[in-house]
Order: sequence, then structure tokens, then C-alpha cells
Amino acid sequence: MLKPVLLILHQEHSSPGRVGQTLAKLGYPLDIRRPRFGDSLPDTMDEHAGAAIFGGPQSANDNEEFVRREIDWIGVPLRDNKPYLGICLGAQMMARYLGARVYPHPQGHAEVGYYPIRPTEAGRTVCPDWPDHVYQWHREGFDLPSGSELLAEGDAFCVQAFRLGTGYALQFHPEVTHAMMYRWLVRGAHRMELPGAKQRHEHIADRAVHDLASRNWLSAFIDHWIGGAPANKATKNPS
Repeated sequence: MLKPVLLILHQEHSSPGRVGQTLAKLGYPLDIRRPRFGDSLPDTMDEHAGAAIFGGPQSANDNEEFVRREIDWIGVPLRDNKPYLGICLGAQMMARYLGARVYPHPQGHAEVGYYPIRPTEAGRTVCPDWPDHVYQWHREGFDLPSGSELLAEGDAFCVQAFRLGTGYALQFHPEVTHAMMYRWLVRGAHRMELPGAKQRHEHIADRAVHDLASRNWLSAFIDHWIGGAPANKATKNPS
């Protein structure tokens, strides 16, 4: 029997969405934990096949205890050479763990909706076919950590995906289902007032165009991520 994948969420009713669905189809049990609400994190990855930290309304620069604890904990899967995946906030946490800067756009721009990305040569070795637009919901980005490989880049926020060792970071949200998107559009409607954010009708129209490519990419990416070998050795940046 396959070991479970540890999935870390940040809100009481949040979901791992298509990432969870894809892992379940591959036969992996899901160990869902919410440290924000008191759930513990393991000291080793001996009992898990991999781990993922998802997004949330928090910032990787916040001083809440659970945010700091999750950032520090990313060293556990990297140390144990187990697959780690950070999505949006989870990607920013990985960047912070590795010593990179996490910061808002200098002109206050946000990416809320579908935006173009461009895979690098290294990114195409992970998956040859990337979607040309991905779903975003963030107003902070991060620098590329020292020693990591850039996998995809964007316009307003240059670093959209990177990897280091067994760890992968995605600024965008491939996990979002149709139902999740509509919940976000209702509960996060104020985000569409930010500079650069797409409006509700654009989210809906763009999803009809771009969702199939994103869904197909995620299936290939998860298969590579959970079964792939380390790209290079991961170490914590001392800065």
C-alpha cells in the first residue's frame, strides 16, 4: 500500500482540489492537516510519500506562529529527500525557507484570474506541455532562491515556478476546481478591486478557454513530482 501524502491547508473548509483528486486517483491516501487550527506536523517523512502546502490569505512574511512553523518545517521533506510541493503561499514559504525575498509588486499589482506564463527549458524537462495561461490569486511574489532552477516565468511576477532538490514551488493554482473558483469569486470579491486583477466575467470566460490545458498539465506534473528523482541537492540558505 502506498504511503499517504501530507496536505497542509490554511482555512477551516479549504480543499486540496484537483491536487488531492489526482493523488487519490494514483492510489495515495491523503493526510490533511491544518496547523493553523492546532494540527501537528511530523518530525520526519518516514510515514509519508510526500507533502504539499497550499495557499491561503496569509503572507509568508507574517509573524503568526503557525506560519513560522510551516516555513521551518519545509526543511523536513527536503532533508528526507521526499517530494515537497508549495502552491502560492506554500511556494512563498519555500522561497522564504531558502532565504529568498517575498514581497508585494512595486506598483501594487495583483494577479487575480488567468495570466500567461512561459516555461523555461528546465520546465520543459519536467513537463513538455505547459498551459499558456494559469489561474492566479496573489499580490505577493518572490525572488528565485539561490541554487534553484526557474521552471516558468511570468510578466508582473517573474518567478512562477522553481525547483530545488525534491521541492517544487508553483505561484499559480492548478488545484482550483470549477466549484472552488466560484467560491473564491464570492468570498474574495474584494480582491478584484486590486490593480491588475481580472473581473468576475473574465475569470469565467478564461476558464472555458484555458482549463483543459491546465488540468492535463497538472496530471502530468503530479505524476512527475510524486515519482521523480531529485534534480539537485537542497540546502537551506543561511541568510
